[in-house]
Amino acid sequence: MTESKGNSQTRAKNKYNSKNYDSLRIVVKKGKKAIISQYAQEQGKSINGLVNELLEEKIPQLKVLKENRTE
Repeated sequence: MTESKGNSQTRAKNKYNSKNYDSLRIVVKKGKKAIISQYAQEQGKSINGLVNELLEEKIPQLKVLKENRTE
């Protein structure tokens, strides 16, 4: 019974995520992930949050898109 419930929960989460989010895969050289992770943690962010913030700083259209969604 629990296994079936977990599977349906996973399917529901996957369905929600695929409908509401795009996914990117970023590849870095060995050792860089640890440095990025440590830096993000020092900033009080996740790696994903840090990457999104940096992209929004560099790509003005992303910041506008984010502002429009919060209104």
